[in-house]
Amino acid sequence: MTRVPESPGPPSPEDSREASRGRPGDRWQAFVRPLGVRPVHAVRTEAARIGRSVRAIGRGPGRERDLLVQSLKAAGAALLAWVVAKNLMGDPMALMAPWVALVLVQATVYSSLRRAAQQCTAICAGTLLASGAEAVTGDTLGALAICLPLLMLLANWSRFGDQGIYGATTAVFTLAAGSVSAASVGHRLGQTLLGAVIGVAVNALVLPPIHLRDVRENLAAVARETGDVLCAVAGELRDGDWDARTAADWSRRSARLEHRLETLHSARRWSRESLRLMNGPLRALRRVPSDVPPDAEDERWSRITGHVRALTRTLAIAADEDRAPMPPDPEVLATYARLLELIGQSCHAEGDRLLGGPADGRAGNGNAEDGDAGDGDAGDGCGEDGERTRRELHHRLQEVLREHAGREAARTTVLGSLLLQAESLWAEAVPAAVREPERQGAVASRTASRAPEAEAE
Repeated sequence: MTRVPESPGPPSPEDSREASRGRPGDRWQAFVRPLGVRPVHAVRTEAARIGRSVRAIGRGPGRERDLLVQSLKAAGAALLAWVVAKNLMGDPMALMAPWVALVLVQATVYSSLRRAAQQCTAICAGTLLASGAEAVTGDTLGALAICLPLLMLLANWSRFGDQGIYGATTAVFTLAAGSVSAASVGHRLGQTLLGAVIGVAVNALVLPPIHLRDVRENLAAVARETGDVLCAVAGELRDGDWDARTAADWSRRSARLEHRLETLHSARRWSRESLRLMNGPLRALRRVPSDVPPDAEDERWSRITGHVRALTRTLAIAADEDRAPMPPDPEVLATYARLLELIGQSCHAEGDRLLGGPADGRAGNGNAEDGDAGDGDAGDGCGEDGERTRRELHHRLQEVLREHAGREAARTTVLGSLLLQAESLWAEAVPAAVREPERQGAVASRTASRAPEAEAE
């Protein structure tokens, strides 16, 4: 006879309370589970970033070392202002001098001077308006009600930049300090001028900051990332394993080049500002490198990234099944991939050259088709061997384009657009000295073809 199990009865009140409380470990998991692993991951990522920055400071000159120098200069300027104001001048309001000196050690000497003028004007306006309002009303609250609206309007005036807010804060400090007298106002204004002089002097005389290295580093980063995008496209085109999703990823990577260009333009603006008022002294001290890339390089790489963006957009359209254009045959794309790989190698070589390193041609992979020049022949994508390989690949693709022109309009459109972008990329990415033999050969061939006609005449 089978025994029927008894149905459990309702839990007792004690059991319900125990279940609701749970074990300590369960309660901790319930608290941590909504947070997930993101806080821990964020802490580890930030710690790794800090470690890389510390190692970069020890390796040699760079952005991290520049930040360290500027931070130490700001701290030194504040300490010097405190010593001068408190110990040498015996001023009881020594707070203003180190505060102003600390803020005015900026990224460039020109910005230090500009912000010194803005901040001193704002602090003077705040001090005078606060003292005048307190003299009229005789009450701290009434003085604040009068001067703060005016000072906040002045803070939004574009002439003050981001220093206008110091007028309102100075007014609050002035009125909160207690009695306002002519002596206290004079002390506050004098300390402001002292801190400004010390901050600007320290920034201008102690390792004045220059940002020319940032231009070179950002330009090299643009070149290398452009080469990375081209080599990634070339590798997947050669393998034939690409679709609309892959093409969309290429488009996203090419779009990120635009953000890199914005960083380059920002570095160029900082480099120009760092030389304002300091070009002559820095050149006298031989602190200005003579081989800074010219502005024309920024424009050249802007055109190159534009061609890469157009190329990836063409491939994305060809991969879309709902669009009329069709991609070329896999064999043709393999040849085109080798051409892109040569251009990517030249971009990598250009990035290495900008940083003073060897042009290693790291993009090569040795998977060229039969008849294509391998990596050992093309080297870094430049030079005579690279130019010869490029001409052979270009001639082969033009032959295919002529064959498709009369029978496959959709494939002809895509291949013609891709070939045009590759030609533009090669013309911009490869130095003119490398392309000079080809131009001379073309001129010589045209001259030789015209010679029989001249003799006949």
